Amino acid sequence: MDDSTLWWLMTGAAIVAELLTGTFYLLMLAIGLAAGALAAHLGAEMAVQLVVAAVVGGGAVFACYLVRRRSPGVQPAASNRDVNLDVGETVQVDAWNPDGTAQVRYRGAQWTVLLRPGNAPSPGLHRVAEVVGSRLLVDKI
Repeated sequence: MDDSTLWWLMTGAAIVAELLTGTFYLLMLAIGLAAGALAAHLGAEMAVQLVVAAVVGGGAVFACYLVRRRSPGVQPAASNRDVNLDVGETVQVDAWNPDGTAQVRYRGAQWTVLLRPGNAPSPGLHRVAEVVGSRLLVDKI
């Protein structure tokens, strides 16, 4: 069997493993394995093929690490608009109770609203910042 064939089989195995596990870094290593296959197609020695695969795969993993490190951290699900579509919506609060809660009608149901710390209770329009169980944490707009 030709060297390039082995490299392509290892590339395919890495891609299948990545699809089964969801590990993005395996895809970066598969890129390195494909580079080793291309080096084999160009007639490079086995040592050169290994170095090319290691440098390209390792470089791709390192680049992926740097990109993920620079990206902002993952928000908790309670305040993440991508997970919870209520975040960012507005509600009208008519009056606050003495315990710091209010009752509002939102999406056809009664909800208990809590004011996030740092906000003074005042009636008016509020934006949903988090959903905690069946309560909405809001900020004054």
